[in-house]
Amino acid sequence: MNILETRNLQHSFGPLKVLFGVDLQIAQGERHAVIGPNGAGKTTLFNTITGTYRPTAGEVFFNGKNITGFPPYRLARIGVGRSFQITSTFANLTAFQNIRLAILAKDGIRFNLFRKVDQMKKISQETDEMLQRINLYEDRHTKASALSYGKSRALEISMALATDPELVLLDEFAAGMSKEETQDAVALIRRLTEGKTVVLIEHDMDVVFSLADRITVLHYGKILATGKPEDIRNNQDVKDAYLGDLEV
Repeated sequence: MNILETRNLQHSFGPLKVLFGVDLQIAQGERHAVIGPNGAGKTTLFNTITGTYRPTAGEVFFNGKNITGFPPYRLARIGVGRSFQITSTFANLTAFQNIRLAILAKDGIRFNLFRKVDQMKKISQETDEMLQRINLYEDRHTKASALSYGKSRALEISMALATDPELVLLDEFAAGMSKEETQDAVALIRRLTEGKTVVLIEHDMDVVFSLADRITVLHYGKILATGKPEDIRNNQDVKDAYLGDLEV
């Protein structure tokens, strides 16, 4: 069963057309990578799926339900989580406070004058458990702005996953990371997304070919190819358009 589908998805910025009828099918439980050269439309595709942009034409379906144009907060409530290409944590809040906000959102709990969040033992315990899973427990009282880049990215990924989504979209999570940080991030995603569906945009081909069950290649706003990693590796059209002679 497909958890996510786009049908004839199109998007334009005024006269500039970026997506040209993208038909994407993501199976329940798979890890699916979207790759392609800069300007191929990958982030625009994510933004259109997740409600940041409204499509010029076409539709988006999640678990068979038409979610076209749903705003991000509404998608989060039905089980869609997302991380961004640029780190989007709350810089002046601690690691603990960032994760706690995501868990509060998952549970539909809002701040009010009659509830002291610090006394919510269940929420605090769940927050500490997540921090331990991502190896940030020792940094629980450190502001997000003071974390290393790798830890900050780990925090953001974990915030997307702390809402317990069925589907999570990760936009270039390894961008700017060292080789060691990237390896840690890949291991983290493997642990935290067990049993979930993941769609990721990524330029690091080592990451793509180690994580993805299937890969879609986007080229000038159109799908050039979709298939298993080995099929994509050996696809001559993909080599010509993107991979070249890379050993991946």
